Amino acid sequence: MEHEASVEGVGVGVSDEGPGAPVVVLQAREELIPIFISSDQAQSMQLALEGEPFERPLTHDLFVEMVAEFGAAIDRVRIDDLADGTFYAKIDTEQYHGGERKQAVFDARPSDGIALALRVDCPIIVTDDVVDEAGRPPEAFETEDDDPGMGGGGLGEDPF
Repeated sequence: MEHEASVEGVGVGVSDEGPGAPVVVLQAREELIPIFISSDQAQSMQLALEGEPFERPLTHDLFVEMVAEFGAAIDRVRIDDLADGTFYAKIDTEQYHGGERKQAVFDARPSDGIALALRVDCPIIVTDDVVDEAGRPPEAFETEDDDPGMGGGGLGEDPF
């Protein structure tokens, strides 16, 4: 089964490498799913959440513009697997050409998929298997502030 997820925040968490790791937290099925990401991905997501344009297009902004220019659209992002601590995702797209609808699915890093979904306002879907393995109850997370959106630093220090 699949569940629509929401981005609860981007912040700093504690990973196997220690504190200070950027993380995006999704909520699905009333559980929180932390996904550790790079600093660049965290900044891209945070800018999208805040609706802040960057001086020059970031990679995700450029990709969205190119997809639209080619008459295509991103329908949804699916986080559909977790193996050996690595999350896997797919981006479902569609394009109309000559009155015909063509669908395509692209393999992606979840961080790229989430950054794109935030820009085009498409659903982020998480499978039961992923929630079962990575989901945690909200009370399992310690946050520095009580803001449910967590902003830039709800899981510790503000990384930006």
